[in-house]
Amino acid sequence: MNREIFKIALPAIVANVTIPLLGLLDTAIAGHLGAAAYLGAISVGTMMFNLIYWNFGFLRMGTSGLTAQAYGEGSRHNQARVLHQSVMLALLISVGILLLQTPLQQVTLLAIGPSETVRQLALQFYDICIWGAPPLLVMMSIKGWMLGMQDSYGAMMISILVNVLNIIVCLIAVYCFGMGFKGIAVGTVTAEWLGLFYSGWLLQRRHGWLKSHLDWHMALSREDYSRFFKVNGDIFVRSALMMVVMLFFMAVGARSGDLLLAVNALIMQLFTLYSYFLDGIAFAGEAIVGKYSGSGDDRHVDSSVHHLFLWAAVLTVIFTLIYAFPHDVFALLTDNADVVRTAMDYRLWCALIPVAGMAAFVWDGVFIGLTRTRGMLMAVVVAFMTFFAVFYLVPSSWGNNRLWLAYIVFLAMRGAVQTVHYHLVIKRHRSL
Repeated sequence: MNREIFKIALPAIVANVTIPLLGLLDTAIAGHLGAAAYLGAISVGTMMFNLIYWNFGFLRMGTSGLTAQAYGEGSRHNQARVLHQSVMLALLISVGILLLQTPLQQVTLLAIGPSETVRQLALQFYDICIWGAPPLLVMMSIKGWMLGMQDSYGAMMISILVNVLNIIVCLIAVYCFGMGFKGIAVGTVTAEWLGLFYSGWLLQRRHGWLKSHLDWHMALSREDYSRFFKVNGDIFVRSALMMVVMLFFMAVGARSGDLLLAVNALIMQLFTLYSYFLDGIAFAGEAIVGKYSGSGDDRHVDSSVHHLFLWAAVLTVIFTLIYAFPHDVFALLTDNADVVRTAMDYRLWCALIPVAGMAAFVWDGVFIGLTRTRGMLMAVVVAFMTFFAVFYLVPSSWGNNRLWLAYIVFLAMRGAVQTVHYHLVIKRHRSL
């Protein structure tokens, strides 16, 4: 079981680490451009796209779980069908995003409410990066499908190529061509389109049998989409609620001034780094649990859950020890002494992030593999209500600390509800 987990998790972690490293690089470049507003603009610009793309995370998650179960069944017909449906839906969504880019821009900026300086910089970032919607969404589908096919190496190759290209083009655009802040966005879009072409080539090379299973009538069949939308509908609503929490988090920080906005952006980078390591474990859960669920092997489902939590616990201990002393990490990301000094006041929350978030990450992978997405949705609904209850019940004199307390409780509550749901609902239902 450990070998199976490592076979999926290690390539996934390697691929995922390039994503926060890219975010760290963008933050570092912005942090060395001079003013704190550049850091805030990267944070706001990234959040604008998170608000747009998060709701479509099912293109990866739902595709992964359904494909893993089809893999466990041994049905190439079903494996191909899931990919065709997911890619077609990704293309339709991306067209809608491009057509609605102006109202989406206005709504997201209105919701976040940054200062005028940050707003103008974030607009520059948005106007360029919006054209990366088609390749980004299609690659979500492709990587989710590869993961479900137990091919995390292929998904890793796509992620690494895109992020390495992004870093290279970004550095060239900013420093060689003197594009400044805009160069960060140019690097992002260029890498995404090149990555899409590479993804198509890689699919043909590693899964050439797909061509012979291409059936457009099947892919367009309304009946065939019923399970696809049932699973992904829960993920869509869950993502929307999580988006509201992050939007609120960002908006409160933005209205507290550019300094606190920059501080929260730095701490969120620590959360992002941890999340991509834990997502590697969760991805293994999606693929392995889905495979055994598809083949009806409940004993190995339980064994995989046990081993996934063991390895997640090891990573959590390591990150907690690192995040308890974050000064050097903050100093690496920005040379703004005020931002670093202020961020150190919140080091307790940095250390609590891994502990509070561990269970939620692992259970998400397990629930996706089982396609028990209703349990994921229920956990986020409870955590969503708890987040706002904590924020508004804690005295405002806590300042930015009450925001971080509410977020830590939000993470912990997701994991707690899913733990109860797995043991009292899923396992009991299986034994009947």
